[in-house]
Amino acid sequence: MKASATQAPAATQRRNGARQQPASAARRAKVRADHCPPSADRQVVLVLPGGGALGAYQAGVYEGLHRVGIEPDWVIGTSIGAINAALIAGNRPERRVQRLHDFWQTVAFKGLPALWPGLPGMPNAFTMFNALSRGLPGFFAPNHRAWLSPHLPLAEDDAGYYHTTELRNTLNALIVPGLLNACAPRLTVGAVNVRSGTMRYFDSRDEPVGIEHVLASGALPPAFPAVPIGGELYWDGGIYSNTPIETVFDDAARQSALVFAVQLWNAAGAAPSSMTQVNNRQKDIQFSSRIDSHVQRQAQIHRLRHIVRELVKALPAAARARPEIAEMAGYGCGTVMHLMRLVAPRLPDEDQTKDMDFHTSRIQARWQAGIADAQRTIARRAWLDPIDATQGLVVHDLEPDTAQAPVTA
Repeated sequence: MKASATQAPAATQRRNGARQQPASAARRAKVRADHCPPSADRQVVLVLPGGGALGAYQAGVYEGLHRVGIEPDWVIGTSIGAINAALIAGNRPERRVQRLHDFWQTVAFKGLPALWPGLPGMPNAFTMFNALSRGLPGFFAPNHRAWLSPHLPLAEDDAGYYHTTELRNTLNALIVPGLLNACAPRLTVGAVNVRSGTMRYFDSRDEPVGIEHVLASGALPPAFPAVPIGGELYWDGGIYSNTPIETVFDDAARQSALVFAVQLWNAAGAAPSSMTQVNNRQKDIQFSSRIDSHVQRQAQIHRLRHIVRELVKALPAAARARPEIAEMAGYGCGTVMHLMRLVAPRLPDEDQTKDMDFHTSRIQARWQAGIADAQRTIARRAWLDPIDATQGLVVHDLEPDTAQAPVTA
């Protein structure tokens, strides 16, 4: 698909928060970009943040889209979102849902409920204790040396309380490596550089992306050790920015898009009245990563781009031909992004351990909630509603389904 946006001047273009690549690198990226065309006039983007066990909701959202024939042109993930994204991008459409199920069934805790289920928080604590003490099958296992002493010297890529060798093996078994870079869909995963503290998005449009990039995106310290890539060490991108929606907004080749942005953490919530509720609320706020302010700012920027475009169109042809006017016109844009926000529902009795709650019943509950929310979003088709001509970013929030029974585990 050809982008309908006018490109900004090269000196001012940015990608992933950094200045545009040097000319030689940009040419190489363009060669790869030519192999990553969106499939329609408006590309479909799926954005998946981090959230541990909450990521089962993301898998359900994808399955809901898949059921009606909607496949993403671009999937972006951080942490557990990067794992789900790789399972989607690393398989052919007819295999994706099954591979997602295979992964989540592998890592699920299938043990018996807690001995005292009536005691508040006991089932959650029991599930978390199992994961912390024994690890999760196909995901991570304890690194016993790290538990001996916090001062014990460890290798840079071994400094974590758990090993993720099992996760590497699981992903290698479930992902076709060649498909990760086929740009069908384009794959982007975020990780943070341990030494510089800067965020980096590894993008299959611009460079090869492999299993190690996915592992880096999910290497949450201090649980998991950093992953070496190209002479640098990387941790989970969620400790820098857990909501990778900015990747869509900052993409140098601006294109109209239908963006399904999945949120695992509720930025809004009731005031807590117990320490368990305090810890839960704190994590919700921390890991929602100020998504509302990001979206509001980008809505303002996109509106200004549309206004610039309209102003330039009103100028005489002779004025538009002047180099300085042409440069300013490059900031204009006529693309429209429809941002469909789907927020994972709160399950009964969930607390601050919810991102470690891999119990099979909770996974199934979140998965089914994701399917239901995706289906309601598609049925609503809010992106077809009339909009203001100067709107470049339109946000559609899915209203709670009051007619449906509460999600239970």
